[in-house]
Amino acid sequence: MKAKHNKKRNTAFVYEALLKEAVASIIKKDLKESKKIVNLIRKHFGPGSLLRRDLECYRSLYENQSLDKAIGERILKEATIAKKMISQDDLFIQQSEFIKDINKNVSPSVFNNFVPNYRTLATINKMFNTPSPKEKVILENKIIENMAGTTEESMVQDIDNFSYKVFVNKFNERYSDGLLKEQKELLGYYITSFADNSIELKMFMNEELGRLKNVLNEALAKEEIQTDTEMKQKTLQVIERLNEFGTTEVKREKVLITVLKTQQLVREIYKDGSSN
Repeated sequence: MKAKHNKKRNTAFVYEALLKEAVASIIKKDLKESKKIVNLIRKHFGPGSLLRRDLECYRSLYENQSLDKAIGERILKEATIAKKMISQDDLFIQQSEFIKDINKNVSPSVFNNFVPNYRTLATINKMFNTPSPKEKVILENKIIENMAGTTEESMVQDIDNFSYKVFVNKFNERYSDGLLKEQKELLGYYITSFADNSIELKMFMNEELGRLKNVLNEALAKEEIQTDTEMKQKTLQVIERLNEFGTTEVKREKVLITVLKTQQLVREIYKDGSSN
């Protein structure tokens, strides 16, 4: 019998879905909501918590890419051992409390959030839970191949095109109000990045980072910034942060949020320049 996947009992999926909700609230400038979500994550994923330990078992398998097959097999073995050391009864209780908190303090719609690597997370969950030796070996092989970077394209192509289009439309309806054109463009590449191995997102990000750094460097030459020590220092810090992103995985929410905020900052600089 094949193992069934219950996404609400998939710690990694719920965690990633909640992160997407946090990103959305920041984009909407709903700081109260984003703070609530961050506190919820801290509450349930604190050091030593079962959910934290469970999440690490998943992360070791889906965050490691382009690995040698032998290393992937060793990581899989260690993750499986670590997973077995977690009391499933106690984990179920903590998951239930986490689910209850999300439903009560955020929204049940969190569980419908789009997570690009959903298929990978579901595969890992089934591998951890299947009672079938045959299915377990097949799933383990898929995970190892994914860690080696050989099946990423096939994993994402399994996503139903209709469901994906529905998600994109709902995302645009929910979050596009009040966003700048360049912010909408960045988010568009971000939410579609799973389909092309982030190629278009990386190309856009490379050009956008260059544009933002040029504008900020030009702003440094302005008298109002040169004479304002604090403003000058903050502008330099932003440029330094953008330079760091050249070697950072662009799909990280932290990078996305920083660039979105920088786009808004640059637009304000343009507005100030045109008004003077």
